[in-house]
Amino acid sequence: MRMRFAVAVALTVAMLTPAVCLAEPSSPAADPVRQPPAEGSAESEFNRGVRARVAKDWSTAVAAFRDAITARAAFPEAWNELGYALRNQGRYVESLQAYDEALRLRPNFPEALEYLGEAYVLMGRLDDARRVLERLGALDAERARELAEVIQKRK
Repeated sequence: MRMRFAVAVALTVAMLTPAVCLAEPSSPAADPVRQPPAEGSAESEFNRGVRARVAKDWSTAVAAFRDAITARAAFPEAWNELGYALRNQGRYVESLQAYDEALRLRPNFPEALEYLGEAYVLMGRLDDARRVLERLGALDAERARELAEVIQKRK
C-alpha cells in the first residue's frame, strides 16, 4: 500500500509539474536576419575620405570626413584630414577650425600641427606658423624640418 501511495504521489507530482525538460526546442518567431556591415561608420567614412584625398577629389574627401565626424565627433584624425582637404580647396578659415578641433582632441598631434603651420603660411601668417613650428619641434623633428622649409620658402 505504501508503494501504491508513493507511485500515486509521484505520478500526481509529475502530472502537475510542467514538462520543461521534455519540451522540444521552439523555432524562432522570425527567421534570423544577418545584419549588413555598418554603412557610414566613422571608420568606413574616414577610409572613404582617405581614398578621395589620395585621388585629390577634395569635395568627396570633405564630405566623407564630415560624415566620419558626424558618426564620431571625438575623431582627431578625421578632423585633421578634414582640415587638409579644406586647405586644398583654399578654404583656409574652415581648415584652421578643423585643425583646432583635432588639436583640442589631441593636443600633441604632430601632423595636425604641421598642417596648421602650413595653412598659416598659405594665409601669409608667418608669425603664427613660426609659433606652431616651435611647438612642433619638441614633438617631431622631421615634421618640424618640413614646416621650417615651407616657412623659409615663403619669405
